[in-house]
Parts: sequence; structure tokens; C-alpha cells
Amino acid sequence: MRPVEHTGDLPPVISSIPTKRKVVFLTIDDGWEQDPGFVKEVRDRHVPITAFAMRDAVEAKGTPDPAGGPGKYVGAGKWGYFRQLRDAHVPIENHTLTHPNLRLLAHDAQRREICGATRVIRRELGDSPTLFRPPFGNYNTDTLRAAKSCGIQAVLLWTATVQPGGKIAYQVPDKRLRPGDILLLHFRPNLARDFRILVDKIKRRGYELGNLQAYLDATLPRR
Repeated sequence: MRPVEHTGDLPPVISSIPTKRKVVFLTIDDGWEQDPGFVKEVRDRHVPITAFAMRDAVEAKGTPDPAGGPGKYVGAGKWGYFRQLRDAHVPIENHTLTHPNLRLLAHDAQRREICGATRVIRRELGDSPTLFRPPFGNYNTDTLRAAKSCGIQAVLLWTATVQPGGKIAYQVPDKRLRPGDILLLHFRPNLARDFRILVDKIKRRGYELGNLQAYLDATLPRR
């Protein structure tokens, strides 16, 4: 898996950060389960994470993914919850309005999803996202073109997912962390507990938790 897929003048697609340091990066998607304990964990432990907000999840429109079990805080604070994360120095990035499979949509429909989410985030939080995570990791050239027109600088994928209980599901045969890995979590029930387990596990394995934006600033060419 190549860390950075260069795409001409379109936003690069990044699945891991090129580095030899033992550092990994935590990212979290959607916004369904808004556990206040998670904000406290991030703030108290000074753990750098990047959130990718999906409007319908944040505003609790629809039904959350049942993978983590029944939720207690679905839509509890809505955008107010993400303002708390922002104030804890968590960048809030773009994950579309409704979480569609973008490969099934035409360019204009993809642009509505991405630009629409950017407008909502800017209105609610004050800053425009510069990173985009496509739902399910599915994208095509139209996605990159649409993302660029919406002010996106890079498209972020991942190298491993984090399951309930803080278990890491690897996408490499040797089932281990590698320098520069980007880990994907979701706003699921028991997030504060699972987050503690995950952070402790990463540190026991000799890895640090990196500031994704700082590494991207050093990695990406100036546009």
C-alpha cells in the first residue's frame, strides 16, 4: 500500500504517513455517539486526533451503525459536541452530508455532498475543512475533482480500523503497527473506554501518537 497516491493537480490520496519514526495517527469518523467522557479523555490526556464529521450522524438523522451496540448519547450535543472537540484542539474535517457510496454518484452529486458538508462545518464551527474522508473509502476521479472544488487539500484513507473493545483490525498480513499508520475509529458506544484501551495499547507497543496535520504540512507539497 503506497502511503501517498499522487494525482496530478488533484488532492493526493493518503493511506499512511511516510515516516520512519514509531508514530501512528488516530482519526475518528461520523459523529453518532457523542460520549462526553471521550471529550474529557482527549482533553485530559492531550491525545492528538482528527475527526471527520458526517452531518446526518452529528444531527442524529437516521439510524446509527449497530456494530458497537446500543448507544446512550446518540446526537446528545449535536454540533455543540463538536464545538467541545474543536475547543480541545481536535480538527473537524469533512465526511459528507449523508455518507453515500460516492462511486455511485455523478460528479455534481458528489460535489453537493462534499461542498455541502464543508458549508455546514464552516457555519457551525467557524473553519472550513481541508481534509476529506470518503465514506467506505470509496472514491473515483470525480470525487477528487469535486473535493478540490470544495477546498479540500487531501483525501485521507487508513491502514487499520479499531473495533469495539479497542481491538485493532489490521489490513496487513503481519498484523502489526507500522510507522505512519492511520487508524480509523468511529463515534460508537463505549468510546471513552475503548479509546483508553487503544491509547494504552499503542504506547505499550512503543509508539507515539502523532499530530496528523503537522505531519501532512511537512509531507504535502505547497499548492
